[in-house]
Amino acid sequence: MEHFIVSARKYRPQTFKDVVGQQAITNTLENAIANNHLAQALLFCGPRGVGKTSCARILAKRINQDENTRPDEDFAFNIFELDAASNNSVDDIRNLIDQVRIPPQVGTYKVYIIDEVHMLSQAAFNAFLKTLEEPPKHAIFILATTEKHKIIPTILSRCQIFDFKRITVTDARKHLVQIAQEEGIEADEEALHIIAQKADGAMRDALSIFDRVVSFSGKTLSRKAVTENLNVLDYDTYFTATDFILKNDIPQLLLQFNDILSRGFDGHHFIAGLASHFRDLMVCKNPPTIHLLEVGDGTKKKYYEQSQQTELAFLLKAIDMANNCDLTYKTSRNQRLLVELCLMQLASITYDGEKKNDQPFIIPPSFYKLSPEHAQKVDRSLKTTASITNEAAPVAETVVTSTQPVVPVTQTITTPAQPTTPVETSAQPTIIKTHTEVAPETPKTDATPAITQPKIAITKERISGLSLKGLQRKKELEEKRKEQKIDVTNLPKEPFTEIAMQAAWKEYVVKLSNRGEKIIASNLEADTPKLDGTVIQLEYPNATMKVEVERAQGPLLEFLKRKLNNYDITLDIVVNEEVQRKYAYTPQEKYDKLKEQNPDLEILKRAFDLEL
Repeated sequence: MEHFIVSARKYRPQTFKDVVGQQAITNTLENAIANNHLAQALLFCGPRGVGKTSCARILAKRINQDENTRPDEDFAFNIFELDAASNNSVDDIRNLIDQVRIPPQVGTYKVYIIDEVHMLSQAAFNAFLKTLEEPPKHAIFILATTEKHKIIPTILSRCQIFDFKRITVTDARKHLVQIAQEEGIEADEEALHIIAQKADGAMRDALSIFDRVVSFSGKTLSRKAVTENLNVLDYDTYFTATDFILKNDIPQLLLQFNDILSRGFDGHHFIAGLASHFRDLMVCKNPPTIHLLEVGDGTKKKYYEQSQQTELAFLLKAIDMANNCDLTYKTSRNQRLLVELCLMQLASITYDGEKKNDQPFIIPPSFYKLSPEHAQKVDRSLKTTASITNEAAPVAETVVTSTQPVVPVTQTITTPAQPTTPVETSAQPTIIKTHTEVAPETPKTDATPAITQPKIAITKERISGLSLKGLQRKKELEEKRKEQKIDVTNLPKEPFTEIAMQAAWKEYVVKLSNRGEKIIASNLEADTPKLDGTVIQLEYPNATMKVEVERAQGPLLEFLKRKLNNYDITLDIVVNEEVQRKYAYTPQEKYDKLKEQNPDLEILKRAFDLEL
């Protein structure tokens, strides 16, 4: 059985051209070697798996090569690798310094690659400083680290720093396509794209995931196999969820989320992916930004089609909602409810929870059901009214209004006497003109006034509190009410006495006690209010009581103003710590107070040897 070599080792770059996604750094190193402009101390820093150690090894080989060097020469005797994670003491650095003094036997340079250099101790860093600043001509140091911020500034100032970037999804996917072709594996482009996304910018991780998925699915790599093996949510999940949101289908959306949880996915992962999906849809709204979408051509087409079904305002609001859910997920006690609530809010963005007919409500005539006796009286009254009206005008018009946004109309019934039947109102305004012939003159009787239905003028806007639009409208109305200025010039300002004010004060305290608001009632009883003009003054021993009374002063002042018929009344609350001493007695103070009232307490205390 042939020994298996993982792809991360098998396809490790051997030349600068093989390095993926670091073209700026490899070009810089190539030019430095060609122009003999290479520094003696280099620092390669960046995330894991992006080619730091590979570039260090390639550089160590290149600087020793000449026209007589064999292509397979690796210069193993000139390259020294030190793992600073396990060799981080001062003695390890001293041994390295001793080796640096010896010139190379083959080649031109001795290269020292120190990996994970941030793991060196403080003493080891200090011991390494002088050698790093002034190394021998034949020595070159290449330091590699994933955490540059842990390296002391004196080391950083002695090195030429190269920052390696994360490998883009597109570059990683292209490299995986080449490896799949060399291995004879049929792989879907979207499957490799998912692997590249899962790697999160690390080529080594992408190759490790590639090996794992190949072991699972064999020589054919499909998107379904990759998503099953990696346990990731693919694009179709988010496309389906967005379709449910656009259709306002909350039940199906919640069922889909339940299915996602049952498959072992985290709700945080789902809501974060949904926010990214909305971002991708917004990117697809404008053709110039479509290239920012790092997906395959087939998936890009799906994104474009769904983006055309959405509005920009919807996407901005959806991203904001999903992002807020993402931020509060970790601190929430009921995380599932948080995500479900967010999904319901998302599905309600495009849903108008108000009634489609927002016109003022008019009570239909059928609402008024008359008793038989009352109906006979109305019938006689209608006969009389009809005769009087017919004499005054040859034609009478009866207008029946429907529920349209018009000014409420007083409906006057002037039809001839006949049984009254309810008139059905249609959805559109209907005007019924009844032409009545002029009747011959009849003897006048006591005319009963015409029955006139009451005017229904509804000026208050009906707002539903069960929808987002209703809540928004309610908020706007509250802001308008705050902006409206109240004219207080004509309000009563009758004079009143302090006794009348205190009586009204006690009456309000009794009302609070009867309603069960004992705390605020006791706070109001803690001090006797005093009057200074129209200012009621209170004095409390601490700020807590002051805050409580200030919170409840709105209803209190309203009651006093109405009771005393003076709308200039204000409240002035001060904190006087001296008052506190009147309420908080120590045991000794209580005893002294009682002894003043009854001196025999001292005799009692001595007789029984009592203690406070």
